[in-house]
Amino acid sequence: MRSFVRGRRVLTPEGLRSAVVWIQDGRVELVGPYEPTDASRTLDAGELCVLPGLVDCHVHVNQPGRTEWEGFETATRAAAAGGVTTIIDMPLNSRPVTTTVSALQTKRRAAERLCAVDVGFWGGVVPGNEGELEAMAAAGIFGFKCFLIDSGIPDFPPVGETELSRAMEVLARLGLPLLVHAELACCAAPAAADRRRYGGYLASRPKAWENEAVALVARLSRRTGCRVHIVHLSSAEALPAVAAAKKDGAPLTAETCPHYLCLSAEEVPDGRTEFKCAPPIREADNREKLWQALEDGTLDFIVSDHSPCSPDLKKRESGDFSAAWGGISSLQLGLAAVWTEARRRGIPLARVARWMSEAPARLCGLEERKGGLLPGCDADFILFDPDAAWTVEESALRHRHKLTPYLGRALAGRVAAAYLRGERVFQAADPDGPPRGRLVSRSPAHGLHRTH
Repeated sequence: MRSFVRGRRVLTPEGLRSAVVWIQDGRVELVGPYEPTDASRTLDAGELCVLPGLVDCHVHVNQPGRTEWEGFETATRAAAAGGVTTIIDMPLNSRPVTTTVSALQTKRRAAERLCAVDVGFWGGVVPGNEGELEAMAAAGIFGFKCFLIDSGIPDFPPVGETELSRAMEVLARLGLPLLVHAELACCAAPAAADRRRYGGYLASRPKAWENEAVALVARLSRRTGCRVHIVHLSSAEALPAVAAAKKDGAPLTAETCPHYLCLSAEEVPDGRTEFKCAPPIREADNREKLWQALEDGTLDFIVSDHSPCSPDLKKRESGDFSAAWGGISSLQLGLAAVWTEARRRGIPLARVARWMSEAPARLCGLEERKGGLLPGCDADFILFDPDAAWTVEESALRHRHKLTPYLGRALAGRVAAAYLRGERVFQAADPDGPPRGRLVSRSPAHGLHRTH
């Protein structure tokens, strides 16, 4: 049966305007003029913004094997509350890591019937699994991720330049992207004299490590023609290499994350290990250059890099940055955090929404089904109040663990409700409904298929 969403601020290709979204069989049929529709089948958004559901293609769910860090049920509930209606799960830190077809099947079984939003999967490139890449691609993986530096877990080791080049040649032929954790320990970094000092940790992951890694993968992308995507870029000094590769026509893209855009090294208190991530949160002037790079197109989009762990691994008692697990929990908070900072800079909400929906969907090959309120797309949308003022408290968070650097932070903008294929999956202050998410895969023709 046809239904309608009517609002004064609906995000269309022309920007936020009055419109009616027509929905048929869970998909957008058309976006038409703002006019009366059958009240019994109409959701009236009033002055709330109707935005496409966000696509977060950088999420570490960790189930199976480390479900005590984060599982599919809690992660996807948090996603829905944050306006994210599709996530793509990283190949680590679950056990097993997603580097074989068998591991992919294990992960899919673990996620079945638990997900509040749609979930897809990245595969991993590690030394020795080159022979698995084609089979994993055929099984519906959206692309692959690798590390050039220690990942923090022994079952997902880094690749060297030779292995990287070989994998890129395979993926160029398959037409799938390679996501790269771009840090390369190319120079010695000073050891922190006081391991509670954030400045010591920051110095231990210098910008040069990112700069050299980005230069390497840009060169190999030019040579192999492989689509390369730089994940969680934090060093503004690496931006010229990204811009130059794009200018040369290399198929290279890059993302950054809310914590690099909203936080700064100067505000991280010593011993507050919930701020630890890799690459690290850098200085305020570096942060401003990342914003400029988003505006000029050098950076392509924003995703969370939601990478939680159990609280004991954050070493809060000792405040030891060297010993603490690195990762930021922010899946539920990304849109509000980014919008808070964007609004201060005069950046319109429509642009923020596209950085967090349309652009990441394109990397995944989902642009015909996700990331936009366009005919043929899934009717995934959110109702967002851009003027809501609130403070992040533990009681509001749906992540498995509540430890995040955003606790106590005042934010602007809040998700009032989220819908997946026209069905509500989140509404503030209401109990959670049944899990409506599907496991999705990428077909050989790069289309979206339901797998479960």
